[in-house]
Amino acid sequence: MKLAGRRCLLCTCDDTLPLDVPALARVLGAEEADRPFRQLCRLQVESFRRALAAGEPLLVACEQEAPLFRALAEQREPAPRDEGETGAEAGGPDLLFVDLRDRAGWSAEGARALPKMAALLAEALVEETPPPAVTLESAGRVLVYGHDEAALEAARRLSGRLEPMVLLTGREAVIPPRTVEVPIHRGRIRRARGHLGAFVLEVEGFATALPSSREVLRFGEAEAARTLEVDLILDLTGETPLFPAHHRRDGYARPDPRDPAAVERALFRLADLAGDFEKPRYVTVTPERCAHARNRITGCTRCLDVCPTGAITPDGDHVAVDPHVCAGCGSCSGVCPTGAVAYALPAPATLAERLRTLLLTYRRAGGEDPVVLFHADRHGGELLTALARLGPGLPARVLPLRLAEVGQIGIDHLLAAFAWGAAAVRVLAPPAEREELAGLERHLELARTVLEALGLGADRALLLFEDDPEALSARLADLPAGGVPAADFRPLAGRRDLVFMSLEHLAAHAPTPVETVPLQRGAPFGTIHIDTEGCTLCLSCVGCCPAGALFDNPDKPQVRFLERNCIQCGLCARTCPEKVIRLEPRLDLTPAAREPRILNEEEPFLCRRCGKPIGAPSMIRKIKGMLLGRHWMYESEEEIAVVEMCDDCRVITEFERSRGQVLGLRERPRPRTTEDYLREREAAARTRPDGKEGGEG
Repeated sequence: MKLAGRRCLLCTCDDTLPLDVPALARVLGAEEADRPFRQLCRLQVESFRRALAAGEPLLVACEQEAPLFRALAEQREPAPRDEGETGAEAGGPDLLFVDLRDRAGWSAEGARALPKMAALLAEALVEETPPPAVTLESAGRVLVYGHDEAALEAARRLSGRLEPMVLLTGREAVIPPRTVEVPIHRGRIRRARGHLGAFVLEVEGFATALPSSREVLRFGEAEAARTLEVDLILDLTGETPLFPAHHRRDGYARPDPRDPAAVERALFRLADLAGDFEKPRYVTVTPERCAHARNRITGCTRCLDVCPTGAITPDGDHVAVDPHVCAGCGSCSGVCPTGAVAYALPAPATLAERLRTLLLTYRRAGGEDPVVLFHADRHGGELLTALARLGPGLPARVLPLRLAEVGQIGIDHLLAAFAWGAAAVRVLAPPAEREELAGLERHLELARTVLEALGLGADRALLLFEDDPEALSARLADLPAGGVPAADFRPLAGRRDLVFMSLEHLAAHAPTPVETVPLQRGAPFGTIHIDTEGCTLCLSCVGCCPAGALFDNPDKPQVRFLERNCIQCGLCARTCPEKVIRLEPRLDLTPAAREPRILNEEEPFLCRRCGKPIGAPSMIRKIKGMLLGRHWMYESEEEIAVVEMCDDCRVITEFERSRGQVLGLRERPRPRTTEDYLREREAAARTRPDGKEGGEG
């Protein structure tokens, strides 16, 4: 079967997987409908080799044997490469894999899983651009931090592969080793920062072991503070971790010192961490979209609040992400209201396209009441495999969508899923990561608030913290049905546009339509209110708004507001000198949210000398009230009058008042003209009794 220019190799896995290839071909619009293989990875492996030799891009419907197929592809002699060609263009293997067995066919409802299989095949064809890589360099300098002889033994075992150094806390007496194979010191780590290949440790009471130690290790004179730079850390203290979300910090191992197996695993991992390594640059930042701060006033801190590793820090008016520390949890991207912080594995737009393809293909194939199950591969993949092999498998209408991290899911993806026809959304996560997914939980709560207000029910969007296949099966046994008719719009615009496109569709088909939905504080949607009595139309709020929700009118003192753009960052309220702005979190589902509205306006104040518009009357009144009688330059009404003038007239007036002081000259007489003489003659004639003009007779 050929899909979108890619040869699809289907296998029934020894006839354990029900495959109706002609039906799949019809649903997916395939160019051909080949018979499925029975043992592609074993008896029919030559068919795979022939497909490779043909040079076509391949989609293999098997993930269990993907390592075998990749090895076979690497063994194939590459085709000659023209200058400038790379990858598949030059004849290299172009392989994709999709799992139809554990996620669809191996199920108590496998006979009804054809729509799901079609959806999974279509979703696998959505192209993804791999993110750029970050290079980490480790010279193998490892610090073993502990209390007792266990730290010495661990360092001794690492000395064959790495360059260890021991730092003992001094809490316990330690017998001196017969042979000192690694440097031994004493001290307490008070602060740690950095990443694999570049850890920086601030040590208090640093001292070196004395070679003359006899019964117990003795140390020389302690330093008040010492800074150590190492590549790796093995923490055997069992105390508070040196880093937040320590399990996500590459190069930092903190096994339970009471668990020998855990210590052994940590030693094996660290022993291989010398050299150059690459990790994805998980997150991209677009500074001009960031709403973190303006003019040293803090606004949005959502990404800073949810980052578990501390990789995100303020950087002026925006935030910066340290790619070496970032562990790729995706929470920052999920909560960012402007799209300034975007996850790259995959990008938000790619994830939205995968979601749309999955749901719409399922609907076209005749499936009903689809339920999207978001899950991370490292946790959910194992759980779904166990459920398929040891239990009833996934229900036929549950569509699993695999991600690198579930934290990247935002309110845009949740609402779009329902707009594209999902009856319910479930997010599967490990219980150990509950604290790290606070941002995702807030988005799910926001989705439930919207769905409940529209009469669809709040139980349609849930987060499942499960690590037991049987418990997961029970949670997926009773799922909501129904929903709204599926929309077919594409996620071509930004994430916020996707939210409102989804909301418009949901509101148009809601059982109980509403105009506005009140939201909890901190939600990224809402309006603002301005106390017009106190507002001076200084436009400070307009100047600081990072989302384009507030703007002015160049022809008139006016503050206008576009609710669709407001992210409730609060910068306008904090910047306002009059403190007359109040935030109201809500969702306006009416067309008014898409149209600018006037929050405050006044007729322009006209210059008292030339009549040119110069600003808002309320602002002029405020400035006069602040200066009149309170500043030596403005002690009278005559002096304060310059405030009511434009810039040009103010300069002219001040020059006229202080000409003598500025130039050191008396007032110069105005030149007399013919008009002056004629005017005087006429005036004199009007004053003579006979009405005749005076003169010599």
